[in-house]
Amino acid sequence: MPIATDPLSRIFFALADPTRRAMLERLAARTQTVGELAAPFAVSRPAISQHLGVLEEAGLIERTRQGQWRSCALRPEGLDDAEAWVAEHRAAWQSRFDRLDEVLADLARGHDASEA
Repeated sequence: MPIATDPLSRIFFALADPTRRAMLERLAARTQTVGELAAPFAVSRPAISQHLGVLEEAGLIERTRQGQWRSCALRPEGLDDAEAWVAEHRAAWQSRFDRLDEVLADLARGHDASEA
């Protein structure tokens, strides 16, 4: 199956991995060097670099270089597309659940009336 390249798919792909989510949580506290960010994870440096590449391609982080130091910073606006998609679909799902509640209530009232 080919990897989707649209922005929303890249965001959800990036968020699908627990290591990348943990990295984002750490970056929410402050900007960190790659070494600081990698420290708590028991994975190789190339794997860390791949995770950071996925996060950067999704627009969730920004990597910068100052001299020998490479830093990563969270880009909260990177979640805007995903947030809008979830909000839109949440409204549709909630509407469906509300209709289901009405149908179930009607059925329950009909069932109660037939017992009387």
